[in-house]
Amino acid sequence: MSHGTDIHQLLNRHFGFREFLEGQEAVVQAIVRGEDTVVIMPTGGGKSLCYQLPAMVLEGITLVVSPLIALMKDQVDSLVEKKIPATFINSTLTSAEMTDRIARLAQGEFRILYVAPERFKSERFVRIIEPLSIALFAVDEAHCISQWGHDFRPDYLRLKWAIKNLGQPQVAALTATATPEVREDIIVQLELGKGRRRPPQVFVTGFARHNLTLGVTMVQGQEHKLDRIGEFVRQLRTGIVYCATRKNVERVYGNLQKRRISCMAYHAGLKEEQRSKAQEKFMEGQCAVAVATNAFGMGIDRADLRFVLHYDIPGSIEAYYQEAGRAGRDGEPSRCEVLFNYADVRTQEFFIEGANPTRAVISGLYESLLRLCRNGPVEMSIAEIAEETPVAENDMVVGTALSLLARAGFIQRDYRQGSRTYTTRLVEPVKSFSDLPIDYERLEAKRERDFGKLRRMIDYADHRGCRHHFILRYFGETPAEGNCAICDNCLAHRGSGVRLPNEEETVIIQKALSCVARANGRFGRGRIAQALVGSRSKEVVDAGLDQLSTYGLLADLGPDYVWGLLEALIRAGCLDVSAGSYPTLSLTELGGQVMRRKTSVALLMPEQAAQKSTSRRTKAGKKERRQEMAEPSGEAYDESVFEALKEWRRTKSSAMNNLPAYLIYSDRTLEEIARRLPRHPEDLLEIRGIGPAKARQFGAETLAVIRRFAG
Repeated sequence: MSHGTDIHQLLNRHFGFREFLEGQEAVVQAIVRGEDTVVIMPTGGGKSLCYQLPAMVLEGITLVVSPLIALMKDQVDSLVEKKIPATFINSTLTSAEMTDRIARLAQGEFRILYVAPERFKSERFVRIIEPLSIALFAVDEAHCISQWGHDFRPDYLRLKWAIKNLGQPQVAALTATATPEVREDIIVQLELGKGRRRPPQVFVTGFARHNLTLGVTMVQGQEHKLDRIGEFVRQLRTGIVYCATRKNVERVYGNLQKRRISCMAYHAGLKEEQRSKAQEKFMEGQCAVAVATNAFGMGIDRADLRFVLHYDIPGSIEAYYQEAGRAGRDGEPSRCEVLFNYADVRTQEFFIEGANPTRAVISGLYESLLRLCRNGPVEMSIAEIAEETPVAENDMVVGTALSLLARAGFIQRDYRQGSRTYTTRLVEPVKSFSDLPIDYERLEAKRERDFGKLRRMIDYADHRGCRHHFILRYFGETPAEGNCAICDNCLAHRGSGVRLPNEEETVIIQKALSCVARANGRFGRGRIAQALVGSRSKEVVDAGLDQLSTYGLLADLGPDYVWGLLEALIRAGCLDVSAGSYPTLSLTELGGQVMRRKTSVALLMPEQAAQKSTSRRTKAGKKERRQEMAEPSGEAYDESVFEALKEWRRTKSSAMNNLPAYLIYSDRTLEEIARRLPRHPEDLLEIRGIGPAKARQFGAETLAVIRRFAG
């Protein structure tokens, strides 16, 4: 049996999907062939599956380096539910637990092992896992290895050494946001393509997110920001408000509470138990809004987020787009907005200065430590050491400089359990300042690079052209011609273009309205747009939209045009958008008349971009359209069944030791069950998110709920 057949069977069996998302299959095939890979795939694009699925084919263990300690257990639990043997090793385990798991790994009990990057600080740990058969070394959030990236983490620099000591296993590096420069640095840092290694396969899945309306609002101060947040919450209900500081998180959280808005706060100043409870509350839909610093985000995959607001300007385009990309992961329209005030730039400048100490600061700290430690180790907090270092402007820069001096072998710092202090001692023999292995030119280059990234973020805020095109160019992609029709600037520029459509445009409008009519009010704008352009995503195929006679009719016009057209038809009153977490599109009476050419309406027609070529996907869509396949006869969404299933899921979650509800069925799966109303066990396998394992485990109870509550 070929690998191609194997991976499609495994995709359905373990993950409940019949189709790969865009870009996934090529990556999985390359990894299964044994090639090193660098994968740049946007938030929500399905990066995790790219290494989880090959783990079921490769002979050996897939070791996944992930900084998401707080989420490792959830990820492993999710894999175990899919009958994929997985485990993790991080600082939350006792020595006995770690020893037991490594012994079980050696016995072949697990196929996937998650490891926190700080584990590789220990040479002993690497020696312990050396005998294991590591088939794939997957580096998640791989941008963390690059000092030119937006979230550099020194612990990642040890991975190159670990890979060598583990026998040079195959490597897959994955991240959501990386410029061409950062991609190259990932390859350099992991030494891919060096020695006997073949050059890696680099996969870049498009950064365009056609369902996100990007915008920037110039604000006068804090009250203006809070009022704007209130508007978003009233209109869109669910989302994330990102703040640069803990103080601003508490300010926004308190304001939303006064307005009786269901919300939670999340920042590094809270206890781990508080953060875990807040995240669980948000992920399970018990509150509508998360107010958080950038400490909240990695691994957040709640699908129904209708907005992401930035209370403060982010420090880079990479950070902004990664955070903004958490909106609309279900493919439906969502809004992403930066609340911009030039005074807020100083906060990001403070962070950059704190993360990039100058040679003068490092030298001043060196002299202070010589004096403080002359009589032996000292137990002091970073703030106390900063007070003894006159050249240091803030505690943050002292903390960064201390880490640099520790890595240079000048000092050793040991954390005192239950205290906020470290014991700091000089390493004997004491090195002179000039002998410390610190690359000051590289540090200064990184400092300038970080300030350059902030300037580009300010350029984005000031930009008067298409914001989607600005971001695509930043990440090295060439945008299509014309405007996007889905950012604040493009919408404003088109304000005076209301007109009656010409004959060609009238036919295009009829096709779009016809697709909405055939969907019968069951799908949102995202699915309708995907169907019109001939998408082969799993959501479209599983929903049967690829069988509509209107499937792919506007493929030649591209997704930007189709999104703009649907927006124009909504504004013109031809289409109606339902309320709720999953807004759906339906035809209005006016829209029906326009579709049947009984009347015409003036609207803002999007610009048509010149098409360079027809893709294989477009040709396939045209071939399928000629076949004029029959439409499915799915029933309308049944709210009583949906609510009954949610209540059953809640009870089941409690009975299974508070297993996260989404590990039983996601909201999207419940919605489709309530739409299709399966009556037999085999029907459940047609529902996205339900594979044979889940059908066996939960199928009988699911069908019982349907029989009881379906009309």
